[in-house]
Amino acid sequence: MTEPNITKVLLSLHGFHSSPASLKAQQMRDYLLLNHPDIHFICPQLPVLPKDMWTTIESIFKQYENCEIAVMGSSLGGFLATKVAQQYAVKALLINPAVTPDLLLTRYQGSQLHPYLQQRYDINESYIEQLNVLNVEYINDTQNIWVLLQQEDEVLDYREALKKYNQCKVTCEQGGDHSFIGFDRYLPEIIHFLY
Repeated sequence: MTEPNITKVLLSLHGFHSSPASLKAQQMRDYLLLNHPDIHFICPQLPVLPKDMWTTIESIFKQYENCEIAVMGSSLGGFLATKVAQQYAVKALLINPAVTPDLLLTRYQGSQLHPYLQQRYDINESYIEQLNVLNVEYINDTQNIWVLLQQEDEVLDYREALKKYNQCKVTCEQGGDHSFIGFDRYLPEIIHFLY
């Protein structure tokens, strides 16, 4: 059951081995509290396995099914947010999104320790298969997605995202890094786009 006064929800999805304490999530939470208290901000700690990440997302959509929901996601969270936008036909903001996380994370195969959950797990064939199930090959509602990219992203090649999201709204900046430096500059515009 949702609280009766909640009508708008912004779901924030963090990246690989990150947490709700990420700077972008904190900046958005603070901005909404000050400027848009009517928008309920949710940034769950995502589990270690992709299938469980998706289960968490589904449960939030079920809980807030009568609300207007938008989603933002960074890196692996951007990959997940693309699936959310496709599945639920909602607006999404993607920040330096992972386009082929299966290829990226294959490099990290083997035993992992999640730095925030302190939970051990394996990146193996099953993990990669779970990621591939969530991949969106073709984006239906390109007008629902805005992508923020910085070219000096040291983790991901921004050109992959430029190619995948070329029909969407894209802001591509020179410089920067994987965290997207100066994210807070866009907060008012982001909320205007999402709602």
